Amino acid sequence: MAPRTELTLALVRHAESTENARKTTFYRDPRPWTGAAAHALSRDLVGLTPRGFEQCLWLRRTLPQLVGPAPVVLTSQYRRAQDTAALALPGLPSEVTAALNEQHYGDATYMTKRELFATYPEGADDRRLRKHLWTPPGEGGESLADGVLRRANGFITTLPALASTAAAVVAVTHHTAILALRSLLEGRPVTDLVDQARRRKTPNGAVLLYRLHDGHFEAAGGAEPDC
Repeated sequence: MAPRTELTLALVRHAESTENARKTTFYRDPRPWTGAAAHALSRDLVGLTPRGFEQCLWLRRTLPQLVGPAPVVLTSQYRRAQDTAALALPGLPSEVTAALNEQHYGDATYMTKRELFATYPEGADDRRLRKHLWTPPGEGGESLADGVLRRANGFITTLPALASTAAAVVAVTHHTAILALRSLLEGRPVTDLVDQARRRKTPNGAVLLYRLHDGHFEAAGGAEPDC
């Protein structure tokens, strides 16, 4: 019997978090935390809002219709993505992978723009005008066009091997990671997707579907929560 070469991939932006709902939660000027501490807050502390919980219940109803009953579930290392997977797909094991992480903002994590530009003026023009090329300062800082895109490419290259044992993969991830993944899956310049996101981001809890057939992914629609 020939190995399976088809796979459904569902990219899910995590449900609404406290940071999505209230952008000022951890922002202070001057910021009271080091970059490393700020990133740890973002990764480990930020959870879901009541609206995010409702979006997870919508995902619980919707995902089985889109991908079937027993997908492989992958999430980023961030609490908000793991909580989304646990609530949306209860009873299914999930695997955590750094490949699906949000863009790492390094020492710029939770800095206001005023403090960022005052502290790191050499990167101000890229941050203002060429955000996809901007590399946040400090350890771990990665640009969308390099670090995030490279991680996304590594993730996509692992998917064909899963097709031999699974019919579907659900990847719970973040806004910036979705931009990079879409660029590769849809063959679109990341700059086009950044411009599109300035007008409208992928909503929290939304699902983007792709089908792998004979080694190539094709967009296959998706769904957005009604809450």
